[in-house]
Amino acid sequence: MAGQVVQVVGSLLVLAAFAASQAGRLETTSVRYLVLNLVGSGTLAVQAAVTSQWGFLLLEGVWAIVSLVGLVRPRRPRRGVPAAG
Repeated sequence: MAGQVVQVVGSLLVLAAFAASQAGRLETTSVRYLVLNLVGSGTLAVQAAVTSQWGFLLLEGVWAIVSLVGLVRPRRPRRGVPAAG
């Protein structure tokens, strides 16, 4: 039962980030979006590893890694958007 709760919470975090981006409330490069994805997919990846669900682990593990890279990558202004300052 606890594993199911962990899966639902992880899924809700990823889905909340996605829904917010689709609604125009979060940019996909924002820290909040990336943290929601990292925590949600990281939680799901750990759960997949514990239960030996290798395909799900691959999906969620890569999702977490991509989110982490987005968080640690230096922020650059987009083309055509003047830098703040």
